[in-house]
Amino acid sequence: MDSIKVGLLGLGVVGGGTWKVLARNAQEIARRAGRSIEVTRIAVRDVAKAQQLVGTSVKIDADPQGLVRDPSIDVVVELIGGDTLALDLVLTAIDQGKHVVTANKALLAKHGNEIFAAASKKGVIVAFEAAVAGGIPIIKAMREGLTANRIEWVAGIINGTTNFILSEMRSKGTSFAAELAAAQALGYAEADPTFDIEGVDAAHKLTLLASIAFGIPVQFDKAYIEGISKLAAEDIEMAERLGYRIKLLGITKRRPEGIELRVHPTLVPKESMIANVEGAMNAVLVRGDAVGQSLFYGKGAGEEPTASSVVADLVDVTRLLTADPEHRVPHLAFQADAMADTPILSIDDVVTSYHLRMRVLDQPGVLADLTRLLADAGISIQAMIQQPRVHDKTAELIFVTHEAVERNINQAIASIEALSFVKSKVTRLRMESLA
Repeated sequence: MDSIKVGLLGLGVVGGGTWKVLARNAQEIARRAGRSIEVTRIAVRDVAKAQQLVGTSVKIDADPQGLVRDPSIDVVVELIGGDTLALDLVLTAIDQGKHVVTANKALLAKHGNEIFAAASKKGVIVAFEAAVAGGIPIIKAMREGLTANRIEWVAGIINGTTNFILSEMRSKGTSFAAELAAAQALGYAEADPTFDIEGVDAAHKLTLLASIAFGIPVQFDKAYIEGISKLAAEDIEMAERLGYRIKLLGITKRRPEGIELRVHPTLVPKESMIANVEGAMNAVLVRGDAVGQSLFYGKGAGEEPTASSVVADLVDVTRLLTADPEHRVPHLAFQADAMADTPILSIDDVVTSYHLRMRVLDQPGVLADLTRLLADAGISIQAMIQQPRVHDKTAELIFVTHEAVERNINQAIASIEALSFVKSKVTRLRMESLA
């Protein structure tokens, strides 16, 4: 049987890893796929550098449009990133009747609906296991392995950079700025780390997971996004004292009114599985009605972990080439004509518990006034810590609430900050039991 001819767009970290894995494990991959998978053309900006890695046995040039229009190519693997040129190339490849494998979460989070519709119209496959959580096969697990379940919620550590920073802040008692610099020195964080530390990268991935979990269109623009750059060392310390750890989580939940879609720093119980995921590792918890909780853990980035997912997609595409389009696994798990129009909820409608930290004058009546104000907003208190600061006659107060509506919390915070004895902004962190 003829081999599958692959064109690689990009030969950076993931592209280089894909080439290496395909070359090293060629025989094993062919045994699994039923035929060999062969890279026959590569498009890169630096041709000479690519030739040093690949040699001269493969056609290498700087013409990505030529590659996606090459009639000899069966599958285009897009690994250049971004959502401008990549979008044009992917849509052109689809229009040419080629299957596409991509690791580009930003592209799919922003333009997935257009891309999947075009692919369905042309009867081709767009595979994207590598776009979420690197080497963890979470897309396949949710789309196929858990297909009997009604997914209730998904919560994940899906950005290794932020998890590394938070792990180091906790273990060393250091500041966010110090650990961001350490992450950059180790290569975990980019020179411009904004997408990572402000939660955008995690939101791209969560958007795709929500669509697969609940059968809704991709709606990145409706995600609530909050990063970790404003966290202080005392937030980490106080969470520990209360029996919690802070993780940047992507959370999506099914509720009667709609779907929660949010990324933010979250307090989780120290004994929970996800609280003990440390360093640059990723983990995704999925709750299904039949199976209960499942934890998927592993490396969320890196040359060969991500390449592992790219090659797995290539094997899946190869296996499915003989299946007619109507009987393939749908891109977002649900049949295209069965997608739901369930709304994405505003962050104001989220219901969860909260950790509120503030600095107040250390004087009689303060605690009574604050608890009364919270009660008036329908917010009940689960736990409280008071830590006096003798040098300035103030005290650090922390309230842990029972579940409350975010809108009520926001109103309470505004009222608290207007009080004369409150001497700081209120630091608000959300909490999840993940039970």
